[in-house]
Amino acid sequence: MELPHLTLVLGGARSGKSRHAEALIEALPAPWSYIATAQAYDDEMRLRIAEHRARRPSGWETFDAPLALAEAVEAQPSGRPILVDCLTLWLTNLILAERDTDGALAALLAACERASGPVVLVGNEVGLGIVPENALARRFRDEAGRLHQALAARAGRVTFMVAGLPMQVK
Repeated sequence: MELPHLTLVLGGARSGKSRHAEALIEALPAPWSYIATAQAYDDEMRLRIAEHRARRPSGWETFDAPLALAEAVEAQPSGRPILVDCLTLWLTNLILAERDTDGALAALLAACERASGPVVLVGNEVGLGIVPENALARRFRDEAGRLHQALAARAGRVTFMVAGLPMQVK
């Protein structure tokens, strides 16, 4: 199956999002760009990052972009397949750094449209649970929903992962 210009892979925690997105990109000729948004603030996150890196075969080049995601997408070599993991960690970073999330989303959308190779974006679906009790968590949930809706509207394919199984939404 041919990969569209923009693909969005959503799912809950440990749903298989990253592995599925990696497999989509790895079906294309290497080299591949992996744009990582995570920041290792504690040992648990350092371990998760190390596990992600260890399972990727050679052919991947990793770029860290905890805040400047649009710029990282723009900086990739022409025609190279790009994987961004993860949108919701990036959104968290933006909110905690008190950055303009609307402006950052607009810049990301423009960068993805200008990318000459396919782009696969991974995000955590956080809107299926109970309403969070605090304002920051509600803001995050709402902004994540808007982020995913804007990207899904432009994506040629949207996949929702459940228990490691891909469900094609679009």
